[in-house]
Amino acid sequence: MKELSQKEWQNQLKNDKDSVILDVRTEEEVEEGYIPNSKNIDIYKGQGFINEVEKLDKSKHYYIYCRSGKRSSQACTLLDQMGFSETYNLLGGFSEWEGEKTSD
Repeated sequence: MKELSQKEWQNQLKNDKDSVILDVRTEEEVEEGYIPNSKNIDIYKGQGFINEVEKLDKSKHYYIYCRSGKRSSQACTLLDQMGFSETYNLLGGFSEWEGEKTSD
């Protein structure tokens, strides 16, 4: 896992053809807004989270965020332990995100 500032995250993501943005917040949090093109898998679902993550391509590069950066850090550690090649945690999380946002 690498911890990335917003600027590092955006620059690296822009040039990464194997990137997947993973939002590990709850559905309620996602309804308030999210980073475009992100996939939501709620880390609070426990085994359900693990089951969903196991379906993902381990060779891709995962850019993971939550509200503050704590849950996404845990998610990065979990994915690393499961054999994912590259995980990146967004420092400060969505609450400090100044990049593009969207909501349904």
